Amino acid sequence: MAARKVADHTLYHLSPKGFWKKFRDAIVVDPEISSGLPIQGVHRFPPPASRPERYATPATKASDPAQNPYWKRDVRRAYPQLSVVTQSELSTLMLEHARAQQVIAPPTEAEVAEGAPVPTAQTSFDLTEAITTIAAARKAYSTSQLPPLPPSATKWQPQRAEDSPHDPTAYFPMIMVK
Repeated sequence: MAARKVADHTLYHLSPKGFWKKFRDAIVVDPEISSGLPIQGVHRFPPPASRPERYATPATKASDPAQNPYWKRDVRRAYPQLSVVTQSELSTLMLEHARAQQVIAPPTEAEVAEGAPVPTAQTSFDLTEAITTIAAARKAYSTSQLPPLPPSATKWQPQRAEDSPHDPTAYFPMIMVK
């Protein structure tokens, strides 16, 4: 006669002992069913919390109190910083941007030795002068150079379609559109 192969729950799961075994046998519908609690050393090796080492958080720049002051970490007081651009700075930037971009070659060693003048920043202009200069130099839009249109895939025009089947005497607020 062949031996019957059955999974034995007592091999891999804990089972109660003493009073709690008698209590479980009296209460449970099927006392032969597994408790579901795995035996510690069977399924996971090494078992959890069995290693002798302790975890240590690696030291970083943020963990050094001297390099990580509170005011740098306090996001509640991270107010936006104001940026001020004067009209003369704005006019200079506008004029530089309007001109064709060109790269100035660095001075050679001979020019540096004889004390050749180094190109300096442009003098400041009045903002109205800068705007009129740029506007006179080129027109932003003309009949040949139109502004860009907003993107649209299709030009959809709604058209009334026939209504879906419904009772002619019933209230039917839906309008079909194609």
